[in-house]
Amino acid sequence: MPLVSAFHTTSASTQAAVTTPSWTVNSIRTGLIARKKGMTSVWDEEGSRQPVTVLQFENVIVTDIRTQEKHGYSAVQIGSTILKEKHASKPMRVHSEKLGVGLREKIVEFKVSEDAMLSVGTELTASHFVPGQYVDVSAPSIGKGFAGVMKRWNFKGMPASHGVSLTHRSAGSTGQRKWPSKVFKGKKMAGRLGGNSVTVQNLQVVKIDSEQNLVFVKGSVPGFDDQFVKIKDAVKLRGEKLFPKESIPPPFPTANK
Repeated sequence: MPLVSAFHTTSASTQAAVTTPSWTVNSIRTGLIARKKGMTSVWDEEGSRQPVTVLQFENVIVTDIRTQEKHGYSAVQIGSTILKEKHASKPMRVHSEKLGVGLREKIVEFKVSEDAMLSVGTELTASHFVPGQYVDVSAPSIGKGFAGVMKRWNFKGMPASHGVSLTHRSAGSTGQRKWPSKVFKGKKMAGRLGGNSVTVQNLQVVKIDSEQNLVFVKGSVPGFDDQFVKIKDAVKLRGEKLFPKESIPPPFPTANK
């Protein structure tokens, strides 16, 4: 939550000295905040039609940093989409004034390696990623409200033949008899469906539009249109498996404006 992050500020005098280190296989770059704009399709060099999700970056900047010396870990706090002052809480206003950065609607923290630290105020664009690389995208899934077991857990349901009355979509028995006289925790039952954080791993970046700050990723992304999503380098891949050979080294610690 932005309010929690607002109380852990790093003054400009204690920021880590930012240099231009070289990228290594063990380097962990920062992720970015994007807005899901919907799905479309593109055609590859072989003429195959590929479904893609369009992600757009809106005024993404570094709003704060976490250093190993002061906080015990290295991370970068990223903000996206300009927020009007009248809509910001007092802790958020104090946080931005202290660091000299503009207010942002969405704030997220990404852990990075020490060689991938960025200075406060650094602007991040779609050029941070390269075509052909793989990314992980996280966002809350679409909430579907209270759902039964057939929709929520893919239960088969009760028989649809004669003799079954008003229980065709019932969950059936959920417990035992005198022992244990309870329903075990984790039992698949009806309840709230969706609205949970979902991460889709190893999505390929198909295309980059630097002018409009767009990234086209192959496949679907959780959440509804215009929702904030987190996108970062795939955590399960390294080196040439993460980036195409012609793009190594990638923009590090981010693309130069």
